[in-house]
Amino acid sequence: MSRLETDSIHMGKEYNRTNAVVTPIFQTSTYLASDNLDEYIIAASETKHPEFYHRHGNPTNSQVASILASLEKTEDALVLATGMAAISTAVLATVKAGDHVVAQQSHYSGASLFLKEFLTDYGVQVTYVDQTDNDAFIKAIRTNTKLIYIETPSNPNLDITDLSFIGRLGKEKGILTMVDNTFASPINQTPSEFGIDVIVHSATKYLGGHSDLTAGAICGSKGFIHSAWRRSLVLGASLSPFDSWLLLRGLKTLSIRVKQVNENAQLLAEWLEQSHYIKSVAYAGLPSHPQHELAKRQMKGFTGMLCIEVAGATEEEQYKHAQIILKNLKIFANAASLGGVESLIVHPASMWGGHHSSEQKKVAGINQGMLRISVGIENIEDLIQDFSQACEKL
Repeated sequence: MSRLETDSIHMGKEYNRTNAVVTPIFQTSTYLASDNLDEYIIAASETKHPEFYHRHGNPTNSQVASILASLEKTEDALVLATGMAAISTAVLATVKAGDHVVAQQSHYSGASLFLKEFLTDYGVQVTYVDQTDNDAFIKAIRTNTKLIYIETPSNPNLDITDLSFIGRLGKEKGILTMVDNTFASPINQTPSEFGIDVIVHSATKYLGGHSDLTAGAICGSKGFIHSAWRRSLVLGASLSPFDSWLLLRGLKTLSIRVKQVNENAQLLAEWLEQSHYIKSVAYAGLPSHPQHELAKRQMKGFTGMLCIEVAGATEEEQYKHAQIILKNLKIFANAASLGGVESLIVHPASMWGGHHSSEQKKVAGINQGMLRISVGIENIEDLIQDFSQACEKL
């Protein structure tokens, strides 16, 4: 059996039926029908058929899905236009009006809005728990609970959810479990090994890796992917041929990119933890992280994501200091998103300000002194020096 570094380059090559070494872009919305009516009927109805109509499938989509299923160790995968398309499609393939979902207090902003506003508008109940408290998940379960939806490490505060516990709980209670694995990527964490049923990704991030595409992915059993695919046909969030090709390209270097950002993030986190300009550093690779031992048990690497709280006597002073650092950084770009080859930094309280109330941000652990960092693959000495000179402006 081949290793993930090999699979990320060679898996799914059967979908490239040309002689081109690099899979071409299948820039077409539809495909010629077979003269055999029975074959055409199959193409029109078969899950993710790659050569019927683009909303149903595309040869490059099939190749990407084959790679992702191999990396996440699931039976199948489905790629869609955005990470939110993957999340919403997977959840809507699971629940209906009258059902109940158990979720975390801290989720990606888009997922939080989907859970708090969209689902409740359509009669789905949602209970939120502290992801660090296993007992809270048990207590939240009801007779109509159909889904446990988690995210680990969480965005932006880097809390860890116990995957093994959630996997067992879901199996014991007959509840489907779903995890957003975007922050970790399958290089650092394989939730299916802990009994998690469905894995979703914003493939825009580490999977694509170059900040030049938007995409989403759902990984799970063949049965679940069929249900999600059926749901996607009416939701319509198809991944474009060009973005699919870019994602395929990005996956080829996923392993080496993630390993480099892991190394850089660890060294940067250790440096920041020693700086008197920084009040605290949240990074799963630091022994000071309250769930460091859990992270070591379920993760192979600790990602390029870390979160810092800038020093200051008051939250207003922290906010002022955070803005000074953001203004003076030269390598770290102040921009949304994450997981690219370049280092990015963002002020979560500002980025989420228009979508979440002060109370919601407080519950999620977001304050005015917080900065979320996505470490890239630049030289680590340059990254540390950039932070050093920015902090000296305080």
